[in-house]
Amino acid sequence: MYQLNRRHFLTSTAALFAAPLPTLAQEQDVVEPKRTPISDRSMWARWDARVTPSNYDPATSNPWGLHSRFLPQRVAANSGLVPGDIHVDAVARYLYHIQSDGTAMRYGVAIARGDLYEPGIYNIKRKARWPIWTPTASMIEREPDVYGPFADGMDGGPTNPLGSRALYLYEGNRDTYLRIHGTPQPRSIGSRASSGCVRMVMAHIIDLHAEVRTGSTAFLYPPENAVTAPSEFDLT
Repeated sequence: MYQLNRRHFLTSTAALFAAPLPTLAQEQDVVEPKRTPISDRSMWARWDARVTPSNYDPATSNPWGLHSRFLPQRVAANSGLVPGDIHVDAVARYLYHIQSDGTAMRYGVAIARGDLYEPGIYNIKRKARWPIWTPTASMIEREPDVYGPFADGMDGGPTNPLGSRALYLYEGNRDTYLRIHGTPQPRSIGSRASSGCVRMVMAHIIDLHAEVRTGSTAFLYPPENAVTAPSEFDLT
């Protein structure tokens, strides 16, 4: 019978266990690849139906409990305004989309909190349906507990902060990261609530998004703690 001496045993076991097993710490160092957020196109129509009231009438449907003045209305606009452009009155919390017949469609909006609102003249360079969302570095730095968990982005959908549609505001070729977008918090309309963007009811911006052309201009007027916005609009 083969005799296994001590020296042979030690040599054999050393060969057998020469490669150390990974420690728990080493296993934890394995980094999973980042997942790119998506917007599932196959769900878009279903999501649209989910955020649009039954028998939807923009002028009267109000399951959100908004003040009636924030429901979409057609109003008269002063002459000289360019059809297709958007004007945001930050004082009254209205967005106006100028029409070719001298009128404008008016919608209620929410604007940014405090000094996060940025008045200016912007170009709408991009539109998106059920957009994905990634918080900016400044948002994460300002509120890490709120925005940090979403640093890698969030899938499009009814709970996404950009909601059902988004219009992307640029200065020249620079993305300002400001948006006019839908919100899963419709009761914020009429207030100062966002981190810089202009919010709309999801059903309302679905209508607006279909009418806005890329290349149009968006004018964001100063809020109440600055120069009063111009009175360019009157009710019919």
